[in-house]
Order: sequence, then C-alpha cells, then structure tokens
Amino acid sequence: MTDLIQPILDHDNLILVLDSLKLGIICHTPERIITVFNKEAERITGYLRAEVIGNDCHTVFQAPFCGKKCSFCDGAPQFPFGAKEYPLNIITKDGSARQLEMTVSAIISHENVLNGVLASFRDVTESFNLSLKAENLSNFAGIIGKHKSMQDIFRQIRDVALYNYPVHVSGDTGTGKERVAYAIHDISSYGTGAFVPVNCGAIPEGIVESELFGHVKGAFSGAVKERKGRFELADKGTLFLDEVAELPLKTQVKLLRFLQEGTFEKVGGEKKVSVDVRIISASNKNLKEEVTAGRFREDLFYRLNVIPIHLPPLRQRKSDIHLLAAHFLKEAEQESPHAIPQLADEALDIMLDYHWPGNVRELKNVIQFSVVRSRGSEILPSDLPMEITQGKDINFQFSDRPEPQETIPARSKLDIESVKNAIKKTGGNKSKAARVLGVGRATLYRFLAQNEEIKNYVDQF
Repeated sequence: MTDLIQPILDHDNLILVLDSLKLGIICHTPERIITVFNKEAERITGYLRAEVIGNDCHTVFQAPFCGKKCSFCDGAPQFPFGAKEYPLNIITKDGSARQLEMTVSAIISHENVLNGVLASFRDVTESFNLSLKAENLSNFAGIIGKHKSMQDIFRQIRDVALYNYPVHVSGDTGTGKERVAYAIHDISSYGTGAFVPVNCGAIPEGIVESELFGHVKGAFSGAVKERKGRFELADKGTLFLDEVAELPLKTQVKLLRFLQEGTFEKVGGEKKVSVDVRIISASNKNLKEEVTAGRFREDLFYRLNVIPIHLPPLRQRKSDIHLLAAHFLKEAEQESPHAIPQLADEALDIMLDYHWPGNVRELKNVIQFSVVRSRGSEILPSDLPMEITQGKDINFQFSDRPEPQETIPARSKLDIESVKNAIKKTGGNKSKAARVLGVGRATLYRFLAQNEEIKNYVDQF
C-alpha cells in the first residue's frame, strides 16, 4: 500500500513546490500533451489548470503557446536539442496582450530518453510598460534609443508582432528601417523562420519578378532549371521588401495579387504556389506622393500600409547620440583585439551639433573611422572626419563659464522653459543638460550667457 501511495504524495508535493514559484511552468509530452500547469501559469494566461491538462498546447490556447518557436511545432524534434530562450507575446484567455520571457528545455530520463519539455516563463508586461512610460527603455530588440519617438516605436513593434498584418516602415536613408523590420520578425511567431531582405531598387527590372517569385525551367533564355524566389525562401518567415517604391508597376500587380490571395505563380509557370510569409515593406520615399505621381499603385499602397511605422531622422533625436555612440564603440571592442578608445566629451559636443544627413548609419561610420584614427585612450575632436568638424575650432577648451567675448547667437530650438527643465532634471550639471536637450555644451553655454534669467536659475544649483 505504501508503495502505491508514495508516488501520489511525491506528485502532490511537486505540484505544491511548482505552485509556490513566481514563474509560470508548463510541461508537455513529446506529443505536446500538457501534463503540468502551475498557478502562476494560470494567473499569467487566464486559463485554469483543469482546462489545459491533457490537451495539446498548440490548440488549447487558441494558438501555439510557444509562438511557433519551440522545437515541437512540426512533431517531436531530433534529439538532442538545446534549451531555448526568447521573448514571447501571447493573447490571454480574456483577449489581452502580455509580454513574456520564455525558456524551453528538454526533460530527459535516466535512460537518456526524451520524455517531453519544460517551459518556464515570466510576465514582463508591466515592467516593459513602466519603462516605456518613464522613457527609461534604451534598448529593445536590438534597437537603441531613449528619445520619446523611439519609445513609441518600441511600443508599436511590440503590439504589431502579435498579428500578421503587413507593416510599412518609412524614414530617411540610414535611420534603421531594416533593423525595425528584423525586430518585428524576431519577436513574432515568424521568428523561427528565415528573415529574407530584398533591396527592390538593386534588382535589374528585367529579372525582379524572377528574383521575387522564382521561375520554372525554360521560362526564359538562361533558365536551365527551376529556381525558388525570395517568397519561397521566406516561407514560415518574413520577407522584407526594402525600397518597395522602386518595384516596376508590372511586379506591383503580382505582389498585390499575392497579398489578396496568398498565392502566386512562378515566371513561366501555371501552378499556384502558396507560402506562409509575413510581408514588411520599407521606403525612404513618400509612397503617397509616389501614388499621386503614378509610379506606385494606390491599391497596393493600402495593402502594404496597414500598420505604418515612421522612423525619425537622427537630427530629431540627438539625445540618443551618446547611447548610439557607446553601442558602436562596444561593437568595435568586441570585434577588435586592441583596446578601443572612449569618446571624449569635446568630440561628443561636436557630434551633437552636427546635422547627420546619413543618420544612424553615418554615425556608425564616424565611430569606426574615429576608432581607427585615434592614437590615444580617447577619441578627440581631431579624430573625427572632416565633414563633422568643418567650421569648428577643434582646439577650443571648454570651461564652466563661456568666454565673455562669445557673441554667436544660440540656436532657436533652445528656449528658457526647456533649458530650465533640463537643468532641474540633471541637478545643475550642464554637460548632462546639454545631452538631454540634444545640443553641444558650447551651444548651451552660449544660450546661458545671453539669457540672464536662465543664468541666475542655473547658479542656484
């Protein structure tokens, strides 16, 4: 009798232990049948234990709970396989969206047999929302930025990842449109599939249709065998159509048909091909203006622009420059066997005053150039490219007070109220205040020198 009762006691004790954890726990068999579901999993998902135990984890939650990212989506995986960690967006039983951090690992018996999977997860929705509200999130899915405009973009990426609606990312060249597209792909249910970027403007017009949709053998001269296009290569993943405004009108028609029907025909073929692909497009041109000019189909514009995301130019979020510069310096450090110099404040001030026509891409190039050019432990103004320092006195020594003969007018974007707020926020630290305002220290000093009211306010700190 004791031998029969003991396993039950062990099981009950195990459930008590799991229910005391602040992590959601789900276990399932190699056939995806759920065997364990603790109280924290109930709280996070809204589903009761009795509703899920004994059911397939791909059906009981109305969608695969793993976000199609685990190793069991196409049957039991080949053993062995390693643990997976990834962000996950879910829809709870009551229809609300939650952001989780998920860890999935194998359950292995003493005989080295795969018995199933243990998934642990924690709800990070509130901390994420609080960080967005306080504008404290500086890195989301590999995108750097604390400016309010970037916090809004982080929120959009998080929200749109839950759905398979087409997304159009607009913004100037070098603002990071492909990075945003990859972030959406990575945290969505398509993240385990391929991310296939296509620069539509770089493909010769004569072969663009074949590149996208593939061709059959003999479709044209040189088509010696059947070839898959980018759509097929992106099956179960994401197709990123960069510079989509450059697509020929004929190809736009075929793309529109795919968005309407979910199928396409290869060049020279008659058989319909069906793929499960998320479409994200991007352009540095205004697609509405392209529609007006007759270069882009209006019906395709509305199909692609279901979820619009606009990336601001770097000149409109200069307060992120020091974060981005630090990130690129860290990248350089990981790639180089040598010690990497740090960015001197004087060099950063000059960078803050620059207008950055090439945006984040140009900033990365400047950091790489300056790292190579620098011969000391710091990147100095003299190490910056000539176009950054043009018109600047790179030997100017900054002090706590501007020189009395300084008469260059302050930039019009500074006003007394915004400067007061920045000074208050930084406790009177003018260097930090300049960074908050997105200007160089010299620019802030000039403004203080020419405004007695704000100068007296600063002196209180």
